[in-house]
Amino acid sequence: MKAMPTVRFAVISEGVYSWPMYVAEAHKLFEREGINVEVTVTGSSTQQLEKLVSGEYDIGLQQSDHVVRAVERGSDLFVFMGQALAPELTLVAAPQIKSFADLKGKVIAVDGARTGYALLLRKLLADKGLPDGAYTFSEIGGSQERFDALKSGVAVASLLNPPFDRNLITQGFVSLGTTSEYFPTYPGSIAAARRSWARENEAALLAYIRGFNAAYAWLKDTANEDAAIALLPARLKIERAVAVKAYRQIASQPMPEITADGLKQVISIVWASEKLAGTPGEPQKYLDLSYLNKVRNPR
Repeated sequence: MKAMPTVRFAVISEGVYSWPMYVAEAHKLFEREGINVEVTVTGSSTQQLEKLVSGEYDIGLQQSDHVVRAVERGSDLFVFMGQALAPELTLVAAPQIKSFADLKGKVIAVDGARTGYALLLRKLLADKGLPDGAYTFSEIGGSQERFDALKSGVAVASLLNPPFDRNLITQGFVSLGTTSEYFPTYPGSIAAARRSWARENEAALLAYIRGFNAAYAWLKDTANEDAAIALLPARLKIERAVAVKAYRQIASQPMPEITADGLKQVISIVWASEKLAGTPGEPQKYLDLSYLNKVRNPR
């Protein structure tokens, strides 16, 4: 029997947004499409991007600003589909932090200081009267690492996804608001690959998209609620009540997508944060939905 091709998939950290991957693994949905998906949790957006660009990973789950920045530096990365709804990240702070003003001069834990949601956090802090230099961003890593940094006192605040945010808040940490409150239309995580890899491995890429879509459709089918919820506590060590709330939120919303208009927001923030010269690139420079459309409209 011919061996199935392997797609090397990288994710920065695990969380509720990883749920479709857990479904796909449990029900062997990628194998049904003829591929083996090898998942690596990198713990670092910077490391993940470098290895995606160099070819060590084939597909990466991350924020679209990584792709915009990489393309501007000469890589052939592109976004080929939305992978997760924009998470409601909570700006969690130590118990003594009562307001944004209290963050002045303090250390804030981020994954990459000028990437991902750190860009939004930087903008939010500026809007709240804390410009660059009024605080220190410490690049600590993924959600688990930032959670540990707050627990140990290495940092006093960080944007965290469920269940890490709720676990700290129940221990006396405070919330300074969520990304959905401050940036309600910002896109969620995307799947990216190299254009060269996609051209040479189109069948595997289309199989990945079909497998992921099947997993998300299974997850959204409320007939599978109990089975879906059973997957999450086992992977993330969270209470069932938290999993139930997260599931019902996913089931009530459409599947994630990335649009040209959504990507324009990202491009604008990257240009501002990096102080790039020249006219910002158009979305099609970083986005190609043709593979997704081939799966949606097979001929």
